[in-house]
Amino acid sequence: MSDSRSLPRRPSTPRAALDALLAEPAGDPIRRALWLDELDRRFRPYLPPSLAAHARLANLERGRLVFVVDAPVWRARLRLAAPELLDVARSFGLDAQQLVVKTTVATVPAAEPAPRAPIPMSAAAKHALRTALESLREPDPAPPTKRGRR
Repeated sequence: MSDSRSLPRRPSTPRAALDALLAEPAGDPIRRALWLDELDRRFRPYLPPSLAAHARLANLERGRLVFVVDAPVWRARLRLAAPELLDVARSFGLDAQQLVVKTTVATVPAAEPAPRAPIPMSAAAKHALRTALESLREPDPAPPTKRGRR
């Protein structure tokens, strides 16, 4: 008899998919993304209110705090707020010396084609359509026959 059969079985408990992924070395990028997301949430209250919806913290690398905005006008406004944001980053314990702002390329939704005006049907086309539709109809059932009185 083998030793593996004689040992009592432990019930296996399934781990959450994210926990399993984070346990592996491949989870490092996910850990970093979660950390950056948490930093972005911490920065939100310090962004000017009009800018908060248009800017997102993208990265922190080699002392550079990288934000992404969705239009050039927000890029200019965020660069004006750079000194305050760098001070906030330092208060969080980050080594940030420079603020970099990048503008994303906005995806333009595909324009729907303009509705076309309906083309009027000729009399012959109308007649052909009526004839085709009538041929598809089921014939009316025969009228009930009257039975004679007894």
